[in-house]
Amino acid sequence: MADLFLFGTLLDSNLRRIVAGCDLPGVAAHLPGHGVWRAAGGDYPVLGYDAVQGADGLLLCDVPETALARLHFYEEGFGYVTGTVCVQVAGGAARAALVYLPATPDRPSGVAWDLATWAAGWGALTRRAAGEAMSYFGRLTGAELRAAMGTIRMRADAALRAVTDKPHLDWHDPALRRDNVTVLSAQIPYVQYFAVGEYEITHTRFDGTTSGQMNRAAFLMGDAVTVLPYDPVRDRVLLVEQFRFGLFLRGDPVPWSLEPVAGRIDPGETPEQAARREAVEESGLNLHRLIKIGQHYPSPAAVSECLYSFVGLCDLPDIGLGSGGLASEHEDIRTHIMTFDDLLALADAGQIENTPLLFTLYWMARERGRRPCAFA
Repeated sequence: MADLFLFGTLLDSNLRRIVAGCDLPGVAAHLPGHGVWRAAGGDYPVLGYDAVQGADGLLLCDVPETALARLHFYEEGFGYVTGTVCVQVAGGAARAALVYLPATPDRPSGVAWDLATWAAGWGALTRRAAGEAMSYFGRLTGAELRAAMGTIRMRADAALRAVTDKPHLDWHDPALRRDNVTVLSAQIPYVQYFAVGEYEITHTRFDGTTSGQMNRAAFLMGDAVTVLPYDPVRDRVLLVEQFRFGLFLRGDPVPWSLEPVAGRIDPGETPEQAARREAVEESGLNLHRLIKIGQHYPSPAAVSECLYSFVGLCDLPDIGLGSGGLASEHEDIRTHIMTFDDLLALADAGQIENTPLLFTLYWMARERGRRPCAFA
């Protein structure tokens, strides 16, 4: 057992319970000579020098070994290691304790970090992600968890968005909800960039009876955006071409795909923000305006991903080939600019194999004739 000083997100008692696997009450403690600052790179806390205020936190005394191992595993997932500090508790007594510090020091922003502000913006996502992360305790190393943490947080973000951004469905029987599905067992047998969820379930049938027990598995993924850049003055579109492993895995002799701009929605981003960011990364375009087409599940039987599809109005002065993509993500992208009619001709000839592109193209073909002012 050991003493542990907390000054950041683990002050959230619900998060701490998820990570530790038990309730860990503590006592108020103070770390002189330090302040808790918002990191320059995001809304998370870092310790920095502050000779006046000091850092207030929580001292966990005699943390059980199993709970401590779980806490260490979780913090390793963010690249943190343990250090030792001397904190003051009630009455001014000094006590040595472990503390989590980044292996690579973070730069403080100079703005004090606030637990309540963080909880309002990131608490629900962080708790949801922690639930998945801690399901890998004993299966993954801390380094492996760190490699997976980005996509774990994407999946947590998508799960929250599924609730808050669900459209009203006029056609659906309101008596059938998520509560009508009974989970008998659940596991995640595979986790890398994607994860696989495997469940034993039953659900309510349309006639009110209960289905038989069934085994179902699907890819667990974050949400994504697609955006087709369109110049309404010149009537041109921009497309991206890139290698796609899914086509290769199927055995397709040409595993390169012609697509709209697309990418994952980062935690904390809106779909609109993701669409604009991806347009810059993949094609160098700053979009004037986004027109939302819809949100949809491309393969609902086997993939949890929800796509948000847009048309992005922009200037496309040159017809020809270009390039784009992030080297850090091994993206090798070639951009194509062509007229809308040429793209429609490719679709009519069966040469467009990307479903979101076909979806967007046919929507535009209808709406340009029905509502031309929408593209002004």
